[in-house]
Amino acid sequence: MSGSRSAVSVSPGVTLWPGYFDHAAQEELLNEVLVRVARAPFYRPRMPRSGKRFSVEETNFGPLGWYSDETGYRYESMHPATKLAWPDIPESLQRVWHVAGGYRVLAECCLVNLYRDGARMGLHQDRDEQAADAPVLSVSLGDHAIFRVGGTQRRDPTVSLTLQSGDVLVFGGVARLAYHGIDRVIAGTSSLIPSGGRINLTLRRVTHPPK
Repeated sequence: MSGSRSAVSVSPGVTLWPGYFDHAAQEELLNEVLVRVARAPFYRPRMPRSGKRFSVEETNFGPLGWYSDETGYRYESMHPATKLAWPDIPESLQRVWHVAGGYRVLAECCLVNLYRDGARMGLHQDRDEQAADAPVLSVSLGDHAIFRVGGTQRRDPTVSLTLQSGDVLVFGGVARLAYHGIDRVIAGTSSLIPSGGRINLTLRRVTHPPK
């Protein structure tokens, strides 16, 4: 059972559904995530050129997975360590992609970010996808996080908000290439995730839909 379906406009093109997943739905979704993580373990990507490790741990679900190493950002069809195809995207996430994201075809990538021990994500754009008309949708599980979003230029003014477990955030249209990031995670604000932390599930359409 899901919680609130009342949308809040954060800024043009950015919409928040606070508490979209109630606690029972969060637990069910987390179980689906952890089953898949057992097949596609978390790893730490590396920055292009420098090779510096991300502070965030990542894995992916779906036909395509977002990946980064010294050669650049890209989508891959296999886990970098296991060399196996990524697990499927849970149906509950495809449903929220349809309802809250409003896109006409399925998401192809669910990027799973695990934030622990002071991990953060600097301001960046999601611009490695061909389907630029599709939104980006994220689901928060676990500890609260301070999310920041701006405009399409790095120096544009930004808005900050606290994302809580069960929240769904969507940005698209004029905000599709908005700079955004996680300034910090507030440890101990949720007991949902074993050993603590925050999991963020980001859904994207990568390739152009068939006509």
